[in-house]
Amino acid sequence: MVSHELIGFLNLTWQGLVMLIIGGLLLYLGIARNVEPVLLLPIGIGILLTNIPLSGLTEAGGLFGVLRQAGIETELFPLLVFIGVGSMIDFGSLLARPYTVLLGAAAQFGIFGTFLLAYMVGDGWLRLLPLNLAQAASVGVIGSADGPTSIYVSSILAPELLSPIAVAAYSYMALVPIIQPPIMKLLTTKEERQIRMPIVEKEVSQKMKILFPVVVIIVVGLIAPKATALIGCLMLGNLLKESGVVPGLSAAAENALVNIVTILLGLTVGGMMLATEFLKPQTIIVFVMGIVAFALDTGAGVIFGKIICYLSGKKVNPLIGAAGISAFPMSARVVQKVGLEADPQNHLLMHAAGANTAGQIASVVAGGAILTLLL
Repeated sequence: MVSHELIGFLNLTWQGLVMLIIGGLLLYLGIARNVEPVLLLPIGIGILLTNIPLSGLTEAGGLFGVLRQAGIETELFPLLVFIGVGSMIDFGSLLARPYTVLLGAAAQFGIFGTFLLAYMVGDGWLRLLPLNLAQAASVGVIGSADGPTSIYVSSILAPELLSPIAVAAYSYMALVPIIQPPIMKLLTTKEERQIRMPIVEKEVSQKMKILFPVVVIIVVGLIAPKATALIGCLMLGNLLKESGVVPGLSAAAENALVNIVTILLGLTVGGMMLATEFLKPQTIIVFVMGIVAFALDTGAGVIFGKIICYLSGKKVNPLIGAAGISAFPMSARVVQKVGLEADPQNHLLMHAAGANTAGQIASVVAGGAILTLLL
């Protein structure tokens, strides 16, 4: 006779059942709704696997125990993803429009604003939320709209919140086309959204594109040393692409490497979403504060865009400030769409791409600055 201790469904709790439903929901969103399927599919499967009773996958020698130790605790997975991301990015739009660096920097306000808000209502002042300083900082980084940076920072500062932070970060990145437009329209007038910017692309030399990642590594590394690993991997990927001398490595980074690591990262994050660890009040707090961080980032970018708009004599469309978040290239496409709604002949994509790539760098700097402050 088989012992009931060896039969999975007899050991399934209501919390485990809830997590199985959540895993199924993520699979539905990824497959049926095409919401970030690249990550939601492995995360969803990871959730299903880890919440099967008696599977032993989260133990030290189990699948998720090994993956967590090898890829998350060492910060290896997010760093490898950044090499692939860097190989996909063209910083030409940023180099052609250096002022967009300011928009990328301004859009990081949501990180620090949410960090301070979460800490004040947590252990810092009101003590209404169960968040300490490190956890508040990790939640704030969701506002970077940068999944690898969010995972990297939270794995160091608050590994206990890594799973909900990772899911929130990537979920909200997928919802950028829904979250951003209402905020953009609320903070701008139709006249401002109709401001046309020249489409003609300023020529950027190949030499400048090659020097750029090298200079960024040195400058960012000296400003925020804790961001050196992140920015180094991002710029390595970009240099592989722009140098033109290693097409095989560039293609491998852009395709095979990023795809393999994304599968492993998603599976590991899902595998860490064990019912007893995930279904806590802090999880709800993470998702709520995450949307606050996204909203603040978008709002700050648009407001700073308005400032540049009026300082330039209304030559800059303030909408491009919304692309200062790191959700590349989704945010730039959203700016283009909202601009076309106001004026069908208004093409803002390349200008927004400059702010978008600037935001990619700025989010890494912000994450490194937080690590420097708290470690």
